[in-house]
Amino acid sequence: MTRRHTTPLALGSVLALSLGSLACSTVYIPNTDVEDTEENRELVAFCEKYRHAVERKDIVTLLQLASPEYYEDGGNADASDDIDYAGLKDYLAAKFQDAKGIRYEIRYRRVTQEEKAILIEYTYSASFKIPGEKGDMWQRQVQDNQLELVPKDDGFQIVAGM
Repeated sequence: MTRRHTTPLALGSVLALSLGSLACSTVYIPNTDVEDTEENRELVAFCEKYRHAVERKDIVTLLQLASPEYYEDGGNADASDDIDYAGLKDYLAAKFQDAKGIRYEIRYRRVTQEEKAILIEYTYSASFKIPGEKGDMWQRQVQDNQLELVPKDDGFQIVAGM
């Protein structure tokens, strides 16, 4: 009778394969990289309201989704491009209104709970038509971005990232 010996290397391989299959068992919200939980579904649904409002150029809804404490620093130390709630309102009423045919797609990447806010990391693809010297011109942007949300009543408000 032959006796088999299990080596530490073989045990390690079996353990790694077992743990790897457990890691693959995470379920994600369809078309996202975000784990499928009730809270994450609520967050993505809220962000989808934002996305649809952008496509419809629905300024009233966008301002309702934004917190009165909204503040965006532009990601740099230059204060000249910072925008608060009043600045957001002005931007939406001016330059944003010039865009035509907006298509705004979002791929949600990660949800992170911080002490005072919830961060929604995503990649967006925006296509829109804007007036130019030779008529309307199509523009396209693909970028990573982050919405910063705070709980408000039974929902959320955006405090940065629009």
